[in-house]
Amino acid sequence: MVKALKTQPTEANVDNYINQLENDQQRADCKTLLKLMEKITKSKAVLWGDSLIGFGEYHYHYKSGQEGDWPLTGFAARKTNLTVYIMQGFEPYSKLLKSLGKTKHTKSCLHIKKLADVDLALLEELIKKSVDYMHATYVTKL
Repeated sequence: MVKALKTQPTEANVDNYINQLENDQQRADCKTLLKLMEKITKSKAVLWGDSLIGFGEYHYHYKSGQEGDWPLTGFAARKTNLTVYIMQGFEPYSKLLKSLGKTKHTKSCLHIKKLADVDLALLEELIKKSVDYMHATYVTKL
């Protein structure tokens, strides 16, 4: 039996979620990311679970039998940073990452303390390239 993902899209208001963030800088950065990702994906933001702001959607199916739907891209405000989700991962973007600015990353998560630490145009390029890849590779919904 395949277990359903705990994080699902909600009907919660994304603007209300962002406005309740305590950190002024993080709140402003989230508003900037919101506009940027809506522009790139041409889709409205949806709050997935209690903290992931997702844009668009794709359907995945793993060899294990696990399948489901997940945002094409998104971000979350965490205690000490912003996490930007680059679902393709970072392997094809090593050169771009070197110029991006002060970040850390794991498999598909880009951790940024504040947007002022990165080149926003390069961040936009990274997100756009990843979203384009996801559209070309998976069944996607906007």
